[in-house]
Amino acid sequence: MIKRRLEDVAKMLGVKLEKHLDVEIHGVTIDSRKVETGNLFVPFPGGNVDGHQYVEKAIDSGAAAALWHKDVPNPPQHLPILLVDDTLLALQQLSKQYLQEVKPKVVGITGSNGKTTTKDITAALLSTQYRVHKTNGNFNNHIGMPLTILSMPTDVEVVVLEMGMSGRGEIELLSTLAQPDLAIITNIGESHLLDLGSREGIAEAKLEIVKGLKQGGTLVYHGDEVLLHERLSTPGFKTLSFGLKDENNMYPLSIQTREEDTLFKTNLYATDFILPVLGAHNVLNALAAILVAKELGVSEEHIKVGLQSVKLTNMRMEMLSGTNGEKVINDAYNASPSSMKAAMNLVGEINGFEKKILVLGDMLELGPDEETFHYDLGKQVPDSVDLLFTFGRLGKFIAEGAEKVLPKQSILSFDDKKALIHELQHHVNKDVLVLVKASRGMELEEVVHALIGKK
Repeated sequence: MIKRRLEDVAKMLGVKLEKHLDVEIHGVTIDSRKVETGNLFVPFPGGNVDGHQYVEKAIDSGAAAALWHKDVPNPPQHLPILLVDDTLLALQQLSKQYLQEVKPKVVGITGSNGKTTTKDITAALLSTQYRVHKTNGNFNNHIGMPLTILSMPTDVEVVVLEMGMSGRGEIELLSTLAQPDLAIITNIGESHLLDLGSREGIAEAKLEIVKGLKQGGTLVYHGDEVLLHERLSTPGFKTLSFGLKDENNMYPLSIQTREEDTLFKTNLYATDFILPVLGAHNVLNALAAILVAKELGVSEEHIKVGLQSVKLTNMRMEMLSGTNGEKVINDAYNASPSSMKAAMNLVGEINGFEKKILVLGDMLELGPDEETFHYDLGKQVPDSVDLLFTFGRLGKFIAEGAEKVLPKQSILSFDDKKALIHELQHHVNKDVLVLVKASRGMELEEVVHALIGKK
């Protein structure tokens, strides 16, 4: 983590400091309840809650110093305070300066789906030969990414940064801050249609990641995605593509989904790779990570070892065991039509179970056509599925669409999560596979917890 004298922090931020010069800060926090000894506390002004009112409390709790937004009155003169024009901009500037001082290689990752999985795989591959720091949890926005950078050890050689967004301009901001040496766009899906209006708009927003790409940098992108391919016909920087089609720089020759992992072979290596994550769509995430690792000189043998060591962030394609012996795929962290379809196809690919059950909830933030998206998804439920449980208002449209492919008695819709769990538990045993997936706001991990006996 960042360790600097307050005088040095002031210089990094371009502000004056006349006292408390030798105070040393160790790390940064924005939450006064989570202060660790030596932290720099960064408050944000707000309408309902203003973080500046917690500055003295943070320092009493062990913070070494704090920033202070100059428009907020009455800064405590007796405390080690740095007056800045804007505390959020100061946090971002501090992270940019720290990154430039530590000088690791930077890998930036964005996309509609698969960002976190690709981040985890990329970090695992690079960790076989480098000291790596990566985004933790969902710290992937204009506040979270600077905090990720500032928590980076000084001996890090590569930092892997996930870049999320809520609208136009945010990826450009993050990319400009991080100035990646390599960038990945995993895909273009339907997430953020509510904000961006079309898949074309989403593609343009994701391509903002090249705005901060270092000179001589490389963009790794999903080459099967026409919206990306046509916008990168004359890029002005190096590009590498991955996808299922053989015109990509990297593509799979074979993919075999097994009960606990996925076996695949690619055009670039003779070896078989084993990924301890399920699904062909995750092989594509792995291809993006492999291209980055290859660009940074990671050997074939280390790539193979790194893939086998991958551990994904929770609630992303976790294969768990239920209390009645059933297997449960927990993918309850997020959902869009494309990721839902990929997960359903995965269930269709896995053999060795007498019964397959889907538990699907609402996909959020899809805009005015949300009901159509859910209905169309229902029509794509694999016919190998034995039971479909839906949850939520929009889940009912999945159920309606599924009537085109499944018997009506095989489809059950619920508004009450407890009632869904109660009914589901009557259908599970050691010969059953259950997939649980929905947008994060539906909290379908509660269904998973009930099945595996977790309180």
